[in-house]
Amino acid sequence: MKLAISAPIREVTADDAELVTRFKGGDVDVFTEITRRHWAKLFSIAYSMLHNHEDAEEVTQDTLIRASKGLLNFRGDSALSTWLYRIVVNLSRNRYWHRHRRRWHRHCSLDSPVSRNPNDNSPTLADVLASDERNAAELNEHYEIEGAIAHAMRMLNQKHREILVLRNERDCSYEEISQMLGIGLGTVKSRIARARETLRAHTNSRLSGEL
Repeated sequence: MKLAISAPIREVTADDAELVTRFKGGDVDVFTEITRRHWAKLFSIAYSMLHNHEDAEEVTQDTLIRASKGLLNFRGDSALSTWLYRIVVNLSRNRYWHRHRRRWHRHCSLDSPVSRNPNDNSPTLADVLASDERNAAELNEHYEIEGAIAHAMRMLNQKHREILVLRNERDCSYEEISQMLGIGLGTVKSRIARARETLRAHTNSRLSGEL
């Protein structure tokens, strides 16, 4: 079955609260129904943040495993869907930054090919540096900017990193972010504005050698 990975997020209208009550009462089999209802939406969030089917599937599975272990302590202060969204966003964020750091280290290697196409016998960064000073300078500038942005993202606090990943990487709407994070639209807009301003300041400072 093909999952609708870009479908808009909407609240599940069925009786999630009843399923939670039954689960807490000892009917653990109802978690199969919770999984069936929420799998596609959780996968959609993870896939849109990670852009990788395997990673998204693993994160979705981890989300439901954590949910099954934590559901007995679920107080119902928010909808079950919102609680699940927060778990998958957190796990996706952790996976994203782990992969981003690995990718950055690969990019910095002189033995890494310039082309991202694995079937393309392109020169390595070391070849470019040796053969063409102008192209090497341009490539170095590209990596310097990319590195400055990556460094600046790491300097942001958790809330600012998270909301920029959702907005810039996943291209979520303000309404979707509001639902996933459980915050108001006004808070979403102001947090994005502050995050972008802080990111820009950190990036500029890094490029100017102040950081």
